Amino acid sequence: MKLIDLNRAGGIGANSFYVQLGELKILVDCGLHPKKVGRAATPDFSPLRGVTLDLVIITHCHLDHIGSLPVLLREQPRAPVIMTQPSHMLIERMLHNSASVMERQRSEDNIPDYPLFTHTEIDRHAGRFTPLPYGHAKKFRGAHDAIEIIFHQAGHVAGAAGVEIHHKQRKLFFTGDVQFEAQRTCPAAKFPIDHFDTLVTETTRGATERPAGKERVNEVARLVTTINETIQRGGSMLIPTFALGRMQEILSIIHDARKFGRVVDCPIYASGLGVDLCDYYDDIAHKTKQVNFTRQILKDLKIRSLPRKLVPGRLPEESALYVVSSGMVVERTPSYIIAAGLAGHARHTIGFVGYCDPDTPGGHLLATKPGETLLFDKISVKTRLKARVERFELSGHADRDELLDFAQHCQPRAIVLTHGDPPARAWMAKALARTLPKSKVIDPTPLQAYQV
Repeated sequence: MKLIDLNRAGGIGANSFYVQLGELKILVDCGLHPKKVGRAATPDFSPLRGVTLDLVIITHCHLDHIGSLPVLLREQPRAPVIMTQPSHMLIERMLHNSASVMERQRSEDNIPDYPLFTHTEIDRHAGRFTPLPYGHAKKFRGAHDAIEIIFHQAGHVAGAAGVEIHHKQRKLFFTGDVQFEAQRTCPAAKFPIDHFDTLVTETTRGATERPAGKERVNEVARLVTTINETIQRGGSMLIPTFALGRMQEILSIIHDARKFGRVVDCPIYASGLGVDLCDYYDDIAHKTKQVNFTRQILKDLKIRSLPRKLVPGRLPEESALYVVSSGMVVERTPSYIIAAGLAGHARHTIGFVGYCDPDTPGGHLLATKPGETLLFDKISVKTRLKARVERFELSGHADRDELLDFAQHCQPRAIVLTHGDPPARAWMAKALARTLPKSKVIDPTPLQAYQV
């Protein structure tokens, strides 16, 4: 097998692997880097020059896995694209939102490359998207070769899949982004316990040890307690969330707590794409039974919309809970503007519930000590941090020990690391070398070809 990581920056970003099995040429995911702009945010497609792809596989619909797909399909006009049924229900909405965001960024930030693709292109490519049920073996044939693909439920978000690939006598497995513990909205991953010749594994939480007492059930209880304490002291709480998966999960947690009288009654604001995707989750729940979320949750919680124009640095007039995007408090998003208003006052709380890149505004906020100065430069707000800032271990990604356990079950000849910052990959590489000394561990250099 020939394998090339096309994510030009490495780490977590424009996730995309080019895989050649015999004569078949496959691309697994085609993401967009959340911290870069223009063409620099896409995978580096230069190794695909002169290559005709036989198949594109999508593991799930977060933009770091699908955000450059229309760019690729423009250059690969015949390649079919497969994904799970829930992902098939989500992907067009996610791509259309991305196109709209890029159109806005072109005018606001003067980025001439944007939009990288148009709404018309998305509509034109959509006919090439094919859903494949979980657990269903599907053969794909080239002129002289064939592979068999099986999707396995990966937890993480609606539609996420681990990908099992059979080629002749070899078996490969891509974990994609995986969560082995059940969430309120998604069941736990259901991966095969089998031997695989090659395992390509995510490493997102490789540098994060879950301390004793931080089990998910305890973190859910701590989140509810923190909401109560914040509202009762007259403050507001901001929970920055990713639109796909995290927002629906947090709203489900709050809904369950309120149903049993465990969380205070207060106004709850939610915004943007995440609210729209709640309807998609409802459709997926009814049509596939693969998620646990309904529109009724929004009605029961009496979710309010944010004002159309948020005033930078201005405090909310009432104690309220804000479950808004972006999860990393990216510039000019609702969470960025609200965080700027809350950060300078001790009665408020900002609570992170998922992965946060250290180089994003959310990462800077988490690294800032009480009393230190925070600059929200895009909206010209400067303040001293007085608000309570908390991180809750409610990630949609598997703990590192769970990834190690799965690798040990697979007993692979080779393990390829992906989707992790350098410290996360380094920890995983060292731990895998210790626990699986006969396995070759590869932390791929971007754009370098490996024979695995």
